[in-house]
Amino acid sequence: MRNLPGRKTDVKDAEWLCQLLEAGLLAASFVPPKPIRGLRNFTRYRAAQIKERQREANRLHKALEDTGIKLDCVATDILGVSGRAMLDALCHGTTDREILAELAKGKLRKKIPQLREALEGRFDSQHALLIGAILAHLDFLDEQIERLSEAIEEQLGPFQPAVELLRSLTGIETRSAQNIIAEIGADMSVFPTAGHLASWAGQCSGNHQSAGKRKSGKTRKGSKWLDDTLKNVAMAAIRTNDSYHQAQYKRLKPRIGHGRALGAVKHSILCACWHMLTNGELYRDLGGDYFRKRDPERQTKRLVAQLERLGHKVTLQALPEAA
Repeated sequence: MRNLPGRKTDVKDAEWLCQLLEAGLLAASFVPPKPIRGLRNFTRYRAAQIKERQREANRLHKALEDTGIKLDCVATDILGVSGRAMLDALCHGTTDREILAELAKGKLRKKIPQLREALEGRFDSQHALLIGAILAHLDFLDEQIERLSEAIEEQLGPFQPAVELLRSLTGIETRSAQNIIAEIGADMSVFPTAGHLASWAGQCSGNHQSAGKRKSGKTRKGSKWLDDTLKNVAMAAIRTNDSYHQAQYKRLKPRIGHGRALGAVKHSILCACWHMLTNGELYRDLGGDYFRKRDPERQTKRLVAQLERLGHKVTLQALPEAA
């Protein structure tokens, strides 16, 4: 309707939209039911709190750098049990590195000599006040995230089977499945096909063709919350060995780069979610050798051509089938 000449004032635009609606020419927007909207409020706020916690943890690392303490060079997680005990002791005035190193627990006790060196720094009262405030904020955020997770579990009662279906897909854990259900719902009848869902979510390439030439196929804007979740799921999926999504990513990355290859994996994951929620079936991975076995004859010709370009003469002989 934007291509029509005239009708460019707000009033005329509104009249034209009313006429299109009366004629049934406007596609309805996806409005999730009230339980899904309530669940979406919780999952989005939890995601915001998790990001805030990450920012606060980064502030803690920066504050420790200012003190000269290199705890993160020895301990994998400075907010773990051992790291937290050392930080609390520092904030309460204990600066003796021998005493601090002895607070290590478990496997970290094997690194006590390295801890003594890492805990040598310039920790004063100002650092104690700053880091103490950061740790208190982290505790508050952990409590809020836990409360929100409990509320989400309660809201997800009727949708728990859908969460279990999604968890069968490579790369999707419980929190990601909850976020996906909160964004797209569990009833896929509102999306006629998987392609409609991908288009609504902004997870497919755009279609911009003019005068016989294809121009930029930039994806449209969709839910940033769903996009963040799909990105995390896709990154986990491409790290899973011998999986279809890892093979898909490796096949596309040399030709179109990391970003677009990851976008293709996100599209595949969202389409798989639509099929699982529609059919009620668990995910069945096609395997890391799917593309190699999909067309064996084409794969054979390609490999033979590569050897011939290197100056080899290739003679093929079929192996006898196993009895």
